[in-house]
Amino acid sequence: MTLHELLDTIRAFDDVLELAPREGSALPEISWGDHFFYYAPDGQVPQREQPYATVVTKNYPGDTSCDLDAPGRWRLNIRVGREAFAGLLGEDPRSEGAPRDYTVSDTLLPHPVYRAHGWVAVVNPGDRTGELAVRLLREAHGDAVRRARRRRNTGA
Repeated sequence: MTLHELLDTIRAFDDVLELAPREGSALPEISWGDHFFYYAPDGQVPQREQPYATVVTKNYPGDTSCDLDAPGRWRLNIRVGREAFAGLLGEDPRSEGAPRDYTVSDTLLPHPVYRAHGWVAVVNPGDRTGELAVRLLREAHGDAVRRARRRRNTGA
């Protein structure tokens, strides 16, 4: 799965909003070249909601274990929730977990920074993880839809 194919897949979801900061944008320079996905039927970034998926193309301060500064590397990050995380990876996301090689590609891993919040990651999804990644993205999008509707119905 190429980055372009993945982005096209996510962009096809109903009411998805993609933030894709570019050089010169008002968003922080560190985010330039990355992609952040929200459920936003009104086309506006939700005020009290984090993205349900991101694609990062470089190392961030405190997040260098995946070696994303190497050419051709990028990482898909998906908010799956703690219960799904445990089912997918067989461990509690709030535990430290076993040591891992985060440089491995095409393997579902706990997010190196946000695992405790139920996030998973895949560096360069491919034959082993491409279909799973798309399924998890669809589920994460559906979860974002449900959260938005619940907030709207409760006035929160």
